[in-house]
Amino acid sequence: MEDNDFLCGSYDLHIHAAPSPFHRLLGDYELLGAADCAGMAGILLKSHYEPTAARAELVNTYLHTKAKAYGAVVLNWPVGGLNPYAVHNALVRGAKVVYMPTRDAENSLRFGNMPGDFFERPGIGVLDQSGRLKKEVHAVMEVVRSFDAVLATGHLAPEESVLLCREGVRMGVRMALTHPEFPRTKIPVQIQKELASQGVYIEKCWYNIAERECAAQEMAMYIREVGAAHCFMTTDRGQSNREPPVEGMRKFVSALLEHGIDEREIHKMICEIPSQIIGH
Repeated sequence: MEDNDFLCGSYDLHIHAAPSPFHRLLGDYELLGAADCAGMAGILLKSHYEPTAARAELVNTYLHTKAKAYGAVVLNWPVGGLNPYAVHNALVRGAKVVYMPTRDAENSLRFGNMPGDFFERPGIGVLDQSGRLKKEVHAVMEVVRSFDAVLATGHLAPEESVLLCREGVRMGVRMALTHPEFPRTKIPVQIQKELASQGVYIEKCWYNIAERECAAQEMAMYIREVGAAHCFMTTDRGQSNREPPVEGMRKFVSALLEHGIDEREIHKMICEIPSQIIGH
């Protein structure tokens, strides 16, 4: 099978698009058009600083493509941080994924600003002084659960992410562990495996390979360890000086095939699991 054929019916649930306060390669319309031309089923538009469900609705309405765009909300300061009302509003509008803080996470800011950051701010943590999840976090989780959406860990510290996932599973919230091979959010594969066994979706990002944060061989090894049935592949692409997301996904597929991940496992991670995440 040609690598491109794998994209038929696939999803990329982590794409950055213009308009954005950060430099992005393509806009919503161009991204969805490219995904449709590749035979993909859908993309998820992620913005660090604004909800994207309304944008997804607009692009779907005007492009009339088979591929569909989906929205998300990230709980950084511009939406009020750990704000259950922002979550409720986003999910009413049709968002599929709620992300815990990313650029504004206390953990992320310990590493310094990310490229393009344009204001100084305190970091957002999810634990209180006793080391328990804040009441606002539980309020967010209750809203996410009521819509049967997915709550992703964002750029929280590893210990925060693990605690959040475990509590989310206990509460019946569908959980996703965000790019655990990213240096700011790196989580050992044995812990990934433990969370996956509890039902947590484990994200695997092309970005981490492309930016040389994780070798393709290592990524393939981690997928085998965790199990492809628990993983979903994304690109985390859209940066202005990098390849387009569709090309990134093709490269990701090719790299994993080269290192022993088979066609059935690829299909599971780019078609079946993402479809579950968005509720299809």
